[in-house]
Amino acid sequence: MSESDAQLAEAWIRAARSAPVVAELLAVFSDVAVQVEARGPACWASGRCCNFEQAGHRLYVTGLEAAFTVIEHAKSRSRLSLPQIAEAKVRGGCPFQESNLCGVHGIMPLGCRVYFCDRSAQEWQQSLSEHGLGQLRELHERHGIEYRYGEWREMLDIVVRAMGPT
Repeated sequence: MSESDAQLAEAWIRAARSAPVVAELLAVFSDVAVQVEARGPACWASGRCCNFEQAGHRLYVTGLEAAFTVIEHAKSRSRLSLPQIAEAKVRGGCPFQESNLCGVHGIMPLGCRVYFCDRSAQEWQQSLSEHGLGQLRELHERHGIEYRYGEWREMLDIVVRAMGPT
């Protein structure tokens, strides 16, 4: 990991521990949840969406979302490790997937919140995702947090490395 990645991840970690930032992040997630609920997509809890290779998609997140997820997950369970991320990359899925369920459902990033295997959701997923990303970008700007958007497991890797050994 480059020094600039480490510094950037440290800033995301500080922001993800800031009550005002977390409150705004949760407000974005809540806004998206209301809009998803209004559309009523089906979720069959099959775990297919968590297996990126099998589903033929990639999950992209902001660094702030990755830091928030790692920090919040560690409060109730053990902290995510680099070997867990590496194993998830090998199997083509998410390091937080537990059987067919999401192990971070309540704290999952925006991309997970708007993605459904339900084909009827394809009509609105993109526009809702763009709406949520706009809100996330504004949150970053308001709090002076550098915005970076990247592949989920890569962003988790950057954050976990910056946090140091468990």
